[in-house]
Amino acid sequence: MEEEEGKFLHIVMFPWLAIGHIRPFFRLSECLARKGHRISFISTPRNLQRIVKVPRELSHLINLIAFPLPEVENLPPNAESSMDVPHVKQQLLKVALDLLQPCVRSFLERARPKPDWIVYDYASHWLPPLAEEFGISRGYFSLFTAAFMSFLGPTDALIFGEKYGRLTAEDYTVVPEWVPFPSDVAFRLHEMTKNMEKDAEGNEYDSGTSDSIRFGLSINGSEIVIFRSYVEFEPEWFDLIQQLYQKPIIPIGVLPIEDDEREDEFDNDDTEWPTIKEWLDSQKQNSIVYVALGTEATLSQKEAHELALGLEQSGLPFFWVLNRNHLSEMLPHGFIERVKNRGMVYTKWAPQIKILSHSAVGGFLTRCGWNSVTEALGFGRVLILFPIMNDQGLNARLLHDKKVGIEIPRNEKDGSFTSESVAKTVKLALVSEDGREVRENALKMKDLFGDKSRNNSCIDSLVRQMVQTRARGFIKEIRNDV
Repeated sequence: MEEEEGKFLHIVMFPWLAIGHIRPFFRLSECLARKGHRISFISTPRNLQRIVKVPRELSHLINLIAFPLPEVENLPPNAESSMDVPHVKQQLLKVALDLLQPCVRSFLERARPKPDWIVYDYASHWLPPLAEEFGISRGYFSLFTAAFMSFLGPTDALIFGEKYGRLTAEDYTVVPEWVPFPSDVAFRLHEMTKNMEKDAEGNEYDSGTSDSIRFGLSINGSEIVIFRSYVEFEPEWFDLIQQLYQKPIIPIGVLPIEDDEREDEFDNDDTEWPTIKEWLDSQKQNSIVYVALGTEATLSQKEAHELALGLEQSGLPFFWVLNRNHLSEMLPHGFIERVKNRGMVYTKWAPQIKILSHSAVGGFLTRCGWNSVTEALGFGRVLILFPIMNDQGLNARLLHDKKVGIEIPRNEKDGSFTSESVAKTVKLALVSEDGREVRENALKMKDLFGDKSRNNSCIDSLVRQMVQTRARGFIKEIRNDV
């Protein structure tokens, strides 16, 4: 009996406070629990309540640990995730996250059975030495592509960026010297400027530790680095990241959701789906542009106008989800009335995976968040690339290089674009003969991103690595005791 129990691990999960991070962390938790491993999933009360729902059959293996987020000056009350605050105030969430360190310490010290592993995100740079103090193995889980992490570079470049010539926004607009092959994967100036923007009063909030240093220390302190991606999709970047990190790199696929599983959205009310499905059912196969810019992206009124007018000028049917920041109020006068016969502007939460899986959807106009990209490619949908913030610009360059998407042209300095460029790109991606190769390449991705059997094999490889690493740790402890 003891030998059988020894095959299973107790794994602690500690994601960053963002919907797009909590969801894949919990999806990985489910995959591991289905293989018999015990999971302790740590987040804040509100995040656990609105995002995480433990399947009944796994309730004996997944334990939710809620730590209230400490109050921080200028952080809005009840703000527990990045979707609850403007982009410029997200550093304040990192201040609050850092203040959870005593709670995490106490949990790791008292947890029984003793945790074998803690899998953590980029923001909790203080966690690796804390876990090591208690003899717990550490796994850094990257929810970013191997291309993005390679662009950031070796950990020394992350921690001591000034020594590598990274001092200004312009320094991130060129491919770094450690990339040994031809590549277009670099930021545009307007993307870096937006990542560094201040609030309306000119305030620039600081957590005390830059994101770059958080990345570097988190990776440095890990025993393995886990990637939510496939080697087959970005092999050259996985080769490079292995050289840069010099430690085990474990790709676990994209964690596709099973057909019979619910979507782990922050709003689990699926009562709207019949209305959406009825509209989709009335459309021709592969004809619709699905447009969704996520829960955090913001557009100016001019950008909202140009995007709307571009969809109108394209002449193609579309389904546009506008459920944040009153964006629907920023649309051009009369737009909704003019497009009502071929376009739906939806202002409530919408089940993205169900929409993407519908046969009427031909393409996806996306801000290039990796979660949404993997979901779309899992159904073979061609991508119209419209990056807005964070890692999305690099994702767009990668997807363009892989010929599975087409990027809407923008002014590299200020990010401006026209309705004409939107219309042209949408038609190129969905119906133009010149876009046929991209559509065919995207369709082929269904065999990779939608392959649940392949993903399951990746999880098995991760488990083997974790068990072997734990075994080596036990041997080391015994030798030290002797």
